[in-house]
Amino acid sequence: MTASLIPGHFYKTNYPSRVPQPEPQQLSGMCVGQSILPVGPLSVAVGSTVTFTTTLSPPAKPFLSVSWNFTGVNIIKSTSVNETGAGYASRITLQRTTGSLELRNLAVRDSGQYSVHIIPDAMISRVSITSPAATLIEDRSSTNLTCDATGSVSTREWLKDSQPLQPTDTLTFSMDKRTVFMNPVHGANHGYYQCRVSNPVSTMTAGHNLTVNFGPHNLSIIGPRAPPPGQRVTLHCRADSVPAATFSWMFNGNETHVNRSLYVIERMEEKNTGNYTCTAGNHVTKLENSTVMSLTVLVINALTVGRLLQV
Repeated sequence: MTASLIPGHFYKTNYPSRVPQPEPQQLSGMCVGQSILPVGPLSVAVGSTVTFTTTLSPPAKPFLSVSWNFTGVNIIKSTSVNETGAGYASRITLQRTTGSLELRNLAVRDSGQYSVHIIPDAMISRVSITSPAATLIEDRSSTNLTCDATGSVSTREWLKDSQPLQPTDTLTFSMDKRTVFMNPVHGANHGYYQCRVSNPVSTMTAGHNLTVNFGPHNLSIIGPRAPPPGQRVTLHCRADSVPAATFSWMFNGNETHVNRSLYVIERMEEKNTGNYTCTAGNHVTKLENSTVMSLTVLVINALTVGRLLQV
């Protein structure tokens, strides 16, 4: 199959069938996409034979379909079987390997526009997404994803985390959608990408995990701010980060030697009141972020006891 064949496209030309020495006429049907027919028009004599010769070489695999039409009416559609239009069975010969058509016993009524539609057996295979090997850091790095496939590709569709991928100020596509550019990368670019490649006879999808190192962002401490005395208290520090953040805690400005996301007070007492600072770090981005939570002990009095009993 030559490079000029584009599956799913129509290639049109026309010719006037007249007696010898016809007046030249303008071509009314133009090729769409890359041409697989010579430039027309063709001028032939009534009663003679004309051959529409394509520019295609015999492909490794037979075409899935070859269809010829005259002013929108079927002449022949050749797939696993042939569907020949009325009045053409004894007048045509189709070269299935190249798509060329011979038409005999021409009459004046045969003047007009002819079109051919060829679908190659170009099943898509070996779809892959590749990207440069690099450690990506939010706002400091750029990258691209490239989708390649074996076979004839008509369309490419990109998805991220199963949703259609949309262009932004920092995310753009190449004209053929083969490549996605991210300049620079953001934390939102981290995730699972898919490229869905299609042609008229097949569809395949490839996937790729893109790691963007970011954070720590959005720090928060989850826990009671005024627990009653004697209660076991757990403070949980959270942060958005890739890779996962490391944590450290300070109490009233002093190191605690607690280096995990949870800070546990086994029994809440007055001495435990104060400011708890959680610091999250990312060893790839080299960034740190901190947040503070004030903890007080609940003062127990008769009114408080009454409320607690009601609960």
